Amino acid sequence: QVQLVESGGGLVKPGGSLKLSCVASGAIFRLAVMGWYRQTPGKQRELVAVITDYGTTNVADSVKGRFTISRDNVKNTVYLQMNSLKPEDTAVYYCNALKGGQNVWGQGTQVTVSS
Repeated sequence: QVQLVESGGGLVKPGGSLKLSCVASGAIFRLAVMGWYRQTPGKQRELVAVITDYGTTNVADSVKGRFTISRDNVKNTVYLQMNSLKPEDTAVYYCNALKGGQNVWGQGTQVTVSS
Protein backbone atom coordinates (compact mmCIF):
# COMPACT_ATOMS: atom_id res chain seq x y z
CA GLN A 1 0.00 0.00 0.00
CA VAL A 2 1.34 3.39 -1.00
CA GLN A 3 1.53 5.91 1.79
CA LEU A 4 2.84 9.45 2.18
CA VAL A 5 3.57 10.74 5.68
CA GLU A 6 4.26 14.43 6.23
CA SER A 7 5.97 16.01 9.21
CA GLY A 8 7.55 19.29 10.24
CA GLY A 9 4.56 21.60 10.46
CA GLY A 10 3.90 23.87 13.40
CA LEU A 11 3.60 27.41 14.66
CA VAL A 12 6.21 29.95 13.62
CA LYS A 13 6.50 33.73 13.78
CA PRO A 14 6.55 35.87 10.65
CA GLY A 15 9.99 35.82 9.11
CA GLY A 16 10.75 32.42 10.56
CA SER A 17 11.54 29.11 8.87
CA LEU A 18 10.18 25.58 8.81
CA LYS A 19 11.20 22.46 6.92
CA LEU A 20 8.54 19.96 5.91
CA SER A 21 9.34 16.34 5.15
CA CYS A 22 7.33 13.69 3.35
CA VAL A 23 8.35 10.05 3.41
CA ALA A 24 6.92 7.74 0.77
CA SER A 25 6.40 4.05 1.36
CA GLY A 26 5.85 1.52 -1.34
CA ALA A 27 7.20 1.74 -4.83
CA ILE A 28 5.71 5.06 -5.86
CA PHE A 29 8.61 7.37 -5.06
CA ARG A 30 10.92 6.23 -7.85
CA LEU A 31 10.21 8.18 -11.04
CA ALA A 32 7.29 10.00 -9.43
CA VAL A 33 6.73 13.71 -9.66
CA MET A 34 6.57 14.78 -6.01
CA GLY A 35 4.85 17.94 -4.93
CA TRP A 36 3.71 20.13 -2.10
CA TYR A 37 0.29 21.75 -2.14
CA ARG A 38 -1.53 23.85 0.44
CA GLN A 39 -5.10 24.61 1.33
CA THR A 40 -6.91 27.08 3.56
CA PRO A 41 -10.58 26.82 4.61
CA GLY A 42 -12.96 27.75 1.83
CA LYS A 43 -10.26 27.80 -0.84
CA GLN A 44 -9.05 25.33 -3.41
CA ARG A 45 -5.89 23.39 -2.88
CA GLU A 46 -3.04 25.18 -4.63
CA LEU A 47 0.33 24.12 -5.93
CA VAL A 48 3.33 25.23 -3.92
CA ALA A 49 6.17 23.36 -5.62
CA VAL A 50 6.88 20.17 -7.56
CA ILE A 51 10.04 18.24 -8.36
CA THR A 52 10.68 15.49 -10.89
CA ASP A 53 12.74 12.39 -10.34
CA TYR A 54 15.66 14.14 -12.02
CA GLY A 55 15.42 17.21 -9.85
CA THR A 56 13.65 19.66 -12.14
CA THR A 57 11.54 21.99 -10.03
CA ASN A 58 8.62 24.32 -10.47
CA VAL A 59 7.73 26.75 -7.69
CA ALA A 60 4.66 28.96 -7.37
CA ASP A 61 5.27 32.67 -7.85
CA SER A 62 3.85 33.41 -4.41
CA VAL A 63 6.67 31.50 -2.70
CA LYS A 64 9.49 31.85 -5.24
CA GLY A 65 12.71 32.92 -3.58
CA ARG A 66 11.44 31.85 -0.15
CA PHE A 67 10.57 28.15 -0.50
CA THR A 68 12.80 25.38 -1.85
CA ILE A 69 11.72 21.86 -2.78
CA SER A 70 14.21 19.00 -2.80
CA ARG A 71 14.19 15.23 -2.70
CA ASP A 72 16.38 12.39 -1.49
CA ASN A 73 15.87 9.41 -3.76
CA VAL A 74 17.70 7.10 -1.35
CA LYS A 75 15.51 8.02 1.61
CA ASN A 76 12.31 8.24 -0.48
CA THR A 77 11.76 11.66 1.00
CA VAL A 78 10.76 15.03 -0.40
CA TYR A 79 11.37 18.25 1.53
CA LEU A 80 10.01 21.77 1.52
CA GLN A 81 12.28 24.36 3.08
CA MET A 82 10.22 27.43 3.91
CA ASN A 83 12.01 30.68 4.78
CA SER A 84 10.79 34.22 5.38
CA LEU A 85 7.37 32.89 6.25
CA LYS A 86 4.38 35.21 6.08
CA PRO A 87 0.96 35.00 7.74
CA GLU A 88 -0.55 34.29 4.32
CA ASP A 89 1.50 31.07 4.18
CA THR A 90 -0.73 29.68 6.92
CA ALA A 91 -2.40 26.53 5.56
CA VAL A 92 -2.51 22.78 5.67
CA TYR A 93 0.34 21.52 3.52
CA TYR A 94 -0.11 18.29 1.60
CA CYS A 95 2.46 16.05 -0.02
CA ASN A 96 1.57 14.52 -3.39
CA ALA A 97 3.01 11.78 -5.58
CA LEU A 98 2.08 11.53 -9.24
CA LYS A 99 3.21 8.54 -11.23
CA GLY A 100 1.45 7.02 -14.19
CA GLY A 101 -2.12 6.42 -13.14
CA GLN A 102 -1.42 6.93 -9.46
CA ASN A 103 -2.15 10.18 -7.67
CA VAL A 104 -1.48 9.83 -3.94
CA TRP A 105 -1.93 12.39 -1.16
CA GLY A 106 -0.61 12.57 2.36
CA GLN A 107 -2.76 13.44 5.35
CA GLY A 108 -1.49 17.02 5.56
CA THR A 109 0.44 19.01 8.13
CA GLN A 110 -0.64 22.35 9.57
CA VAL A 111 1.62 25.37 9.18
CA THR A 112 0.61 28.47 11.12
CA VAL A 113 2.50 31.75 10.77
CA SER A 114 1.51 34.15 13.51
CA SER A 115 3.07 36.49 16.03
